[in-house]
Amino acid sequence: MEKKNRVYLLIMVAALGYFVDIYDLIVFNVVKNESLQALGFTGDELKNNEIYLFNLQMTGMLIGGILWGILGDKKGRVSVLFGSIVLYSVANLANAFVTTIDQYAFWRFVAGLGLAGELGAGITLVSETMEKEKRGYGTMIIVTFGALGAVVASLVGKAFSWQTTYIVGGCMGLALLLLRAGAFESGMYEQAKQNKDVKKGNLLSLFSTRSNVLKYLSCILIGLPIWFVIGVLINLSNRFGEVIGVRVDVADSVMYAYLGLSFGDLLSGIFSQWLKSRKKVVIAYLVFTLVLLFIYLFAGIPDNFYFNFICFLLGAATGYWALFVTIASEQFGTNIRSTVTNTVPNFVRGAVVPITLSFKTLVPSVGIIYAALIVGTVCIVLAFAGILYVQESFSKDLNYYELD
Repeated sequence: MEKKNRVYLLIMVAALGYFVDIYDLIVFNVVKNESLQALGFTGDELKNNEIYLFNLQMTGMLIGGILWGILGDKKGRVSVLFGSIVLYSVANLANAFVTTIDQYAFWRFVAGLGLAGELGAGITLVSETMEKEKRGYGTMIIVTFGALGAVVASLVGKAFSWQTTYIVGGCMGLALLLLRAGAFESGMYEQAKQNKDVKKGNLLSLFSTRSNVLKYLSCILIGLPIWFVIGVLINLSNRFGEVIGVRVDVADSVMYAYLGLSFGDLLSGIFSQWLKSRKKVVIAYLVFTLVLLFIYLFAGIPDNFYFNFICFLLGAATGYWALFVTIASEQFGTNIRSTVTNTVPNFVRGAVVPITLSFKTLVPSVGIIYAALIVGTVCIVLAFAGILYVQESFSKDLNYYELD
């Protein structure tokens, strides 16, 4: 098979993997009420367990991001790509058969561990394999298609029981293993692997210089608004609907938000290629997100149709996930790139825990609307600081090493 066709196949494998990844990541938010009610929880106890299980899943992703990232630099990107798929697929199959909250908590944590590896491995592989001027298209395809996994999760969750919804996700992931033969390791990694003098997957090298620390933290800050919107405005949309006076179905909010994310990622990828800049596009998206935050909280949304439309726009405004992960991947050398590309998005996902806890802490004193305003504004301001600090990485040569 000629190289171009192999690259296309690699993009397809990574895109399908991220599709299932997002399905399995979002599926809990789609079936959480039904599944917890089946376990006997109602009222405040149900709401508290929702947050508990979601935070456990995101904590698993935080830990998994570190483990998979280091493995990707030490053992290879392809091993991580498929190893993570196996883990989260098995975990989601197991979720369909839980009978206690402790079992549910354990398997959501394990699912989080598995979900942490697929995106970083896929983005790293594609970034190191495609031509530097065109790799943005590859990462755009992965994330744009992958985001549709949330839409499918919402549709399946509405049509079938919560157990069946989990089983569908697990089976899709295991079916992906059939494509393993089509994946190949990047040439850059193979060269790095042969160089015995270069340390690979050394997490401490990210903190060896002040410049590396600030660059790494800046990459993380850029993604905070995305998961503020998903973790607070979308996942808790039914609670905002109660305050606004609109009946809201969380599954619909998730579906429309992720349709927007897919659309936004497609546009952000195209715009960044046209402008030959990732930073300019991210800055524009952050401004759009800030405007929509005020509209969501204060515009007085009249009915469910407009609420879902705002959810779509919020998804589109935060649809710079592909750019965000690509920027992180392009900031560091081959010997630490997998570690960065896996940990950065998963630290952002893990940041949902302090974001939601901050929001929950503020609600009793300032109310749900102003709690969201305060936390959301802080996230957006920090993201502005991060994107202004990092260097423009469009068409940057990635074939280099980070030296201790």
